[in-house]
Amino acid sequence: MTSTTAAKSGQRAGEAVQLVPVMRLFSEFASKRAGRRFGDYHALHGWSVEEPDAFWRAVWDFDSIVSPDTPPDRILVGKTMPGAIWFPGCRVNYAAQILRHVDAAEAAGCPAILAEDEHGPIETIGWRELRSRVAAFAFSLKELGIGRGDRVVAYLPNRPEAIVAFLACASIGAIWAICSPDMGIPAILERFRQIDPKLFIATDGVTYGGKPIDRSDAVAEIRAALSSLERFILVPSGLGTRDFPDSIDFRSLLMAEGRDLDGFVPEWLPFDHPLWIVYSSGTTGKPKALVHGHGGILMMSAAGRIHSDLGASYDARTPGERFHWFSSTGWMMWNLQVGGLLGGTTICIFDGSPMGSREAPDWGLLWRFAARNRVSFFGAGAQYYTLAVKAGVDFTRVGDLSAVRALGSTASPLPALVQTNLSHMIAQAGATRVWWFNSSGGTDICGAFCTGNRELPEAPGKLQCRQLGAAVEAWDEDGQALLGEVGELVCTKPLPSMPLFLWGDADGSRYRDSYFDTYDGVWRHGDWIRIEAAGACEIFGRSDATINRGGHRMGTSEIYDAVERLRDVADTLVIDVRAKDGDSELLLFVVPAPDAVRGDALAAQIRDAIRTGLSPRFLPDRIVEVVAIPRTLSSKKQELPIKRLFEGADLAKVIDPSAMANPESLAEYAALAAAFEQREDA
Repeated sequence: MTSTTAAKSGQRAGEAVQLVPVMRLFSEFASKRAGRRFGDYHALHGWSVEEPDAFWRAVWDFDSIVSPDTPPDRILVGKTMPGAIWFPGCRVNYAAQILRHVDAAEAAGCPAILAEDEHGPIETIGWRELRSRVAAFAFSLKELGIGRGDRVVAYLPNRPEAIVAFLACASIGAIWAICSPDMGIPAILERFRQIDPKLFIATDGVTYGGKPIDRSDAVAEIRAALSSLERFILVPSGLGTRDFPDSIDFRSLLMAEGRDLDGFVPEWLPFDHPLWIVYSSGTTGKPKALVHGHGGILMMSAAGRIHSDLGASYDARTPGERFHWFSSTGWMMWNLQVGGLLGGTTICIFDGSPMGSREAPDWGLLWRFAARNRVSFFGAGAQYYTLAVKAGVDFTRVGDLSAVRALGSTASPLPALVQTNLSHMIAQAGATRVWWFNSSGGTDICGAFCTGNRELPEAPGKLQCRQLGAAVEAWDEDGQALLGEVGELVCTKPLPSMPLFLWGDADGSRYRDSYFDTYDGVWRHGDWIRIEAAGACEIFGRSDATINRGGHRMGTSEIYDAVERLRDVADTLVIDVRAKDGDSELLLFVVPAPDAVRGDALAAQIRDAIRTGLSPRFLPDRIVEVVAIPRTLSSKKQELPIKRLFEGADLAKVIDPSAMANPESLAEYAALAAAFEQREDA
């Protein structure tokens, strides 16, 4: 069966031929290149970090990176961090790598983008149509005076307009940055002001949780505060109540009469030309403006697809492949979702709340979306899966999920019990042979340090392996590598997608202080990790939020895993607070599940779970029932800011409410911290 007929037949991804893992195909390819046989993944990974020139050249060729230049023999010039130079003299373009798939995907009848929101389908965009829109918008941007190096900022939800605008910017060398409309205005301005944007693209309204929301006042305020702006493009939502007479309608820029849209070719750019600026969470200081390059992101994405096993939708190996990762535009997983197009995969995007309205939560919403669109790879943050299991989603009523062959999880450690339970639950909808792709990395590298591999045994609650090319180790405080013990996650050798620089960090001091201050010349990521002898990895939370009880240390994720499996517990946060007498107090904040037991009965359950599942050493000194756990916009628990708050820091100095998913939760913690401090002073 050909790629075209396989895709048009509507077969489930992987049914046309036996689904040989991409990892196996790459291993065979690399073996021929290296002139040696890799007996197992350990050997392949070892080669990938010991011989970076050979490995990354193999990735370039295996993924068919599009370039007018032949890579040099020396791929990596200078192995110091920061400062490594990759693929000197090579030109690439992120958008060109995507548009190379147009003809093959169109011949196979595969769409590029399937877009829905809470109300249902928005539109389906074919590959040729995608190229036409990107080309037209790129021509329009140049006519507006936007070119290489200009910063373009967007205030847009997860809809096709954001993807088209981003790819158009990439195609002409403009630098992209985006914030989600669910972010607060101060958080947005703290990010956008750093980079002096020339163009602002915004929507005047969104729908979230079943509610239409007018954002026109926010748009006006953001625009007025960005003094560097020269142009403003509006994406009308039909929800805005304010006029912007001097704005340019987004739709008008897609009309390019007399232009050769089919013949559009993105500009060739230096390998290290900036592609986008993404931001750290900003919960403990000004957000870092992380600049990543076209080439570095292309290479890291290519290596990532070897692990994720994503295939082209028009390929006979994975006919009809469809990729979804639930994300807002404010999280780097939006970038990863768009990156599915790099491999020729149809992406399925969803704009809105994953649970519908707060008043009547529906945790089956995204699963029905996946069933309607025959999603084959479904990804989300770990918290989403935890909440879906606790909500008891009835998978017999979500539709046919038999196309799903992989479930992806990231953002925080996924409890093993949640993974195994959801595997059983989703089987009720026909997804009977699901592989879990658990990954851990970060916005900092827009990629993974530890990840999945279909060739390896399943490892519930863990990462199956370290990513190819990533020289990840667990180090003790003396810089000695550990095996089978918890240590600092470090990367001892450069990766192509490490930031080129931080915007505004002229002398590079903030970059060095952020990642290289603990171990000279070695990237310290700030997570606790344990690497097992067999290669599986486990993340134990942030290393600077460690629980230390009488010299016995434990990552917060182990406590969460023990407690959050209880039926009566919806969510938790644990902090180890230094007391004024030099001792510490372990506080556990608990959100009870609906209809849960409360008070002493719930506390007894929790203490028993920790005592039997971990150790009596880690029993909390106080268990506090709360309404919600403070989380970032990417659903990460705000451990460090809350810890600092309880240690006496000013709330306004440790946390930015506009960078939170639920800023309304802070009032409760401020009151609790004040009472805690009064007790300490007594």
